Amino acid sequence: MKSTAQKILLRALQQPTFYDHPVEQVELIETHISWVFLAGDYVYKLKKPVDFGFLDFSTLEKRRCCCEAELRLNRRFAPQLYLRVVSIGGAPEAPTLHGQPALEYAVKMRRFDQHAQLDRLLEAGELEIGQIEAFADLIAELHRSAPVATAAQPFGSCPAILAPIAENFAQIRPLLCAQEQQQLHELENWSNNHGTDLQQRFRQRKAAGMIRECHGDLHLANMAWYEGGPILFDGIEFNANLRWIDLCNDIAFLVMDLDDRGQPQLGWRFLNRYLQQLGDYPGLRLLRFYQVYRAMVRAKVLCLRLNQPGVTDSEREQDLRLYHSYLALAGSYTRPRRGKLLITHGLSGSGKTSFARELAAHFGAIHLQSDRERKRLHGFAGAADSGSSVGGGIYSAAATAATYRRLLELAELVLLAGYPVIIDATFLQRQQRELFRKLAGKRQVPLLILDFPVADDELRRRIEQRTAGGGDVSEATLEVLNRQIRTEEPLAAEERPEVIRLSPESQPKQLAMKLAESSPL
Repeated sequence: MKSTAQKILLRALQQPTFYDHPVEQVELIETHISWVFLAGDYVYKLKKPVDFGFLDFSTLEKRRCCCEAELRLNRRFAPQLYLRVVSIGGAPEAPTLHGQPALEYAVKMRRFDQHAQLDRLLEAGELEIGQIEAFADLIAELHRSAPVATAAQPFGSCPAILAPIAENFAQIRPLLCAQEQQQLHELENWSNNHGTDLQQRFRQRKAAGMIRECHGDLHLANMAWYEGGPILFDGIEFNANLRWIDLCNDIAFLVMDLDDRGQPQLGWRFLNRYLQQLGDYPGLRLLRFYQVYRAMVRAKVLCLRLNQPGVTDSEREQDLRLYHSYLALAGSYTRPRRGKLLITHGLSGSGKTSFARELAAHFGAIHLQSDRERKRLHGFAGAADSGSSVGGGIYSAAATAATYRRLLELAELVLLAGYPVIIDATFLQRQQRELFRKLAGKRQVPLLILDFPVADDELRRRIEQRTAGGGDVSEATLEVLNRQIRTEEPLAAEERPEVIRLSPESQPKQLAMKLAESSPL
């Protein structure tokens, strides 16, 4: 129950006259850990005096420190929103803004239209693919530049990773009736077993510098399209171990959130764009493990909220329904999925990349793009001009062989992680295709060749149009195309059973459905 002092404080903050700037109406939003007041052009966020173990706001001094940490940490993501920490104090019976001695502290932020939050945009059917990909670019860049945990720090160690997972189950269990324990028990066993199996990989990830100071709470409600661009807000300040985490753990929350909201295609769009920007394909071995963890975080939050005072019957019914949906989602991540290996075949300009991108989103596959990996291998950004001549520089025979070897290595990594993979490259030489046929046999997965036959004149038209537009990852020119036409090795008769011949009318969504059903193609 709220104390008398808390009730007085909350009533005061809901009065427009409390503030030192124009306010017509105050809106209060309550979470399990905060009271948030929307007042005029600003937002004031107060922390509840609670102690859940993973966070401790139980004293005024702890709340002040966490307010200051929230301001400092979130200015990394949205300096235009996070303004200052303000005191609320004076006489307990008549608190004032900036009053002393302080009774409470609040983070003051610039207010923006809540409709700009990605969860609201999604609910309104207004969240666009381009926006999700812009967030992928932003998050990849933030991750690239984030501070890296040192060997001396505990973050990213096996105990640091496994403790929050165990805490989730320990805190949920007492809040459930006996009939609800079995599903929780199965998820706990799966998490424990996989956590044990992955311990060597956890150590490898830390040694590789993949434990960094991240956002920590990366879901749609903490993302917004603000003034024409992506911003993040409300990153975790209250527990260093929950933000100094594996980069894969950070993005797993968003991918899980999109799955939960019935938008897996957007999740795959985000994931593939992020991976193409950052190149962290080894993180895929941990993705499902962290997705289960993130689903259980949301389930725990719901349980904690259900056990706080003031929850109405309708809120309780909704939260219970959501809780069960998170357990079901977590369970879906524990079920193994059979991989498939798909390679493209076609000259530059034949539409391979566009089709593969769409197919990956609909089929739930990882899209490996040869142009990006070639440039990454030689230290160039995706859209950078390498300055290479035709058949020279990063397009020499040796560089091309190295690129296919790298694609082969990444494809095997993806298959070992349990995901289908689409290799987007020209594959004009039979030797290149044979490398991947051998991989498919080694990993006992089907190999399919997506063939993109397009007339030479049409290819030349597309290349001219693309070159004029600029900014493309591909550096193919008409000279490159003509060289490909002269040197390509057509698909052999024995390769034909593996070939899916695509036409301009072919739809990625329809092909994805056939692949998922394993029906004849």
